[in-house]
Amino acid sequence: MHTQTVAQLAQGLREKRFSSVELTQHFCSRIEELDPIYNAFITLNKDAALAAAAAADQRLASDNATALTGIPIAHKDIFCTLGLRTSCGSRMLDNFIPPYDATVIKRFNEAGAIILGKTNMDEFAMGSSNENSFYGAVKNPWDQTTVPGGSSGGSAAAVAALLAPAATGTDTGGSIRQPAAFCGITGLKPTYGRVSRLGMVAYASSLDQGGPMAHTALDCALLLNTMAGHDPLDSTSAQDPVQDYTQDLEQPLKGLRIGLPREYFGEGLDPGTGACIQAALQELESQGASLVDINLPNSKLTIPAYYIIAPAEASTNLSRYDGVRYGHRCEDPGDLHDLYTRTREEGFGDEVKRRILVGTYALSAGYYDAYYKKAQQARRLISDNFTAAFEQVDIIAGPTTPGTAFPLGAKSDDPVAMYLEDVYTLAVNLAGLPGISVPAGFVDGKPVGLQLIGRHFAEAQLLNVGHRYQQATDWHQQAPVTGGTL
Repeated sequence: MHTQTVAQLAQGLREKRFSSVELTQHFCSRIEELDPIYNAFITLNKDAALAAAAAADQRLASDNATALTGIPIAHKDIFCTLGLRTSCGSRMLDNFIPPYDATVIKRFNEAGAIILGKTNMDEFAMGSSNENSFYGAVKNPWDQTTVPGGSSGGSAAAVAALLAPAATGTDTGGSIRQPAAFCGITGLKPTYGRVSRLGMVAYASSLDQGGPMAHTALDCALLLNTMAGHDPLDSTSAQDPVQDYTQDLEQPLKGLRIGLPREYFGEGLDPGTGACIQAALQELESQGASLVDINLPNSKLTIPAYYIIAPAEASTNLSRYDGVRYGHRCEDPGDLHDLYTRTREEGFGDEVKRRILVGTYALSAGYYDAYYKKAQQARRLISDNFTAAFEQVDIIAGPTTPGTAFPLGAKSDDPVAMYLEDVYTLAVNLAGLPGISVPAGFVDGKPVGLQLIGRHFAEAQLLNVGHRYQQATDWHQQAPVTGGTL
């Protein structure tokens, strides 16, 4: 059962080839047996999952089911889950049991999906390698000496290792797409506001967005059908109507104009990765798409702008963790100042502290205009570049990452080198656009991801292109030796 996609499992449940209880037990057993190798999960939700699966079987028997009823799904440990620990990969929230469900979790529950457990992640979603977790680094199932990418590395590793058929992730600067590329799965970052952020613990509020991670574009479409939609309790939630994202997956690509930014194919791109991307583009061209050279001249501003704006927002969002209201609290504080300082010193890891310091400095009196304001002006220039590009093309394509997964610890002492891993993904978040990464080959046995970027609310088009590419290739069907082949 673990070698089947979400769509195949859903069909199997409808045809009564197996029950949701059997399916859920199967994945729980795999997690118990194999996750000590990968460290993809922080919390396994076995007892509650089996109870929910029994309820799902009754719902399936009564013909009152949705496409996801009875399907086990793993959730990134950044989504609040009623009665189930939500740690954000941090000591600060190691003891936090939310009193409510995030809107994303609520919608999956209403659809009858099963919560397998909560996946490991970079602390408070800050990182590109999933080495910044209080619970230890996650291992890439393709090569356990390498990183799975971050911050949604636990979700990506769980899907790649066939410990879960699908998972949720969040993307602030590439944290769905980059680990999807490193782990050889499909990951979609929706348009900002397409998926509710209520109950999704905030890192950078103007950039964060939840999205699906699975083996195929079809599976991501099925998950997005449940995740997407206006949430009146989230003021940043978009009111644009939600379509059925599976409806247009089979549309032919004839006439599609694909933009190729010169800035994405130059210095810094690994030659092997570049060759895989070129081969993928040729496949899309063979299906009737045309390739158009374009420029995104302000791409060089992406990393400096992001690493001012995101830390600044993080500095504000993480000020709530002070040992007073909830979360970690230091022992025997001498006074209020001691409570604050020791709680935060003990509760936060090095990368989180680094970003808080950068963000606080950028927002401080005398530096706000010099740094934060300039970064926001650069953000507008980056967004304007995309607007101009979409006057010439329908979607934009390129590599998801400069290379394949790098060794554990290789960049831990060099934050700037780590930040450069997101050079092709950050701009999508700054502009609020949707982006998807689909498997596009291997270099030395490690997966490569093709990134597709669309106009605002063009998720259906991205899923269509990804699906048509996957109909013609089998990269998405490959799995590590421990799992099998889809």
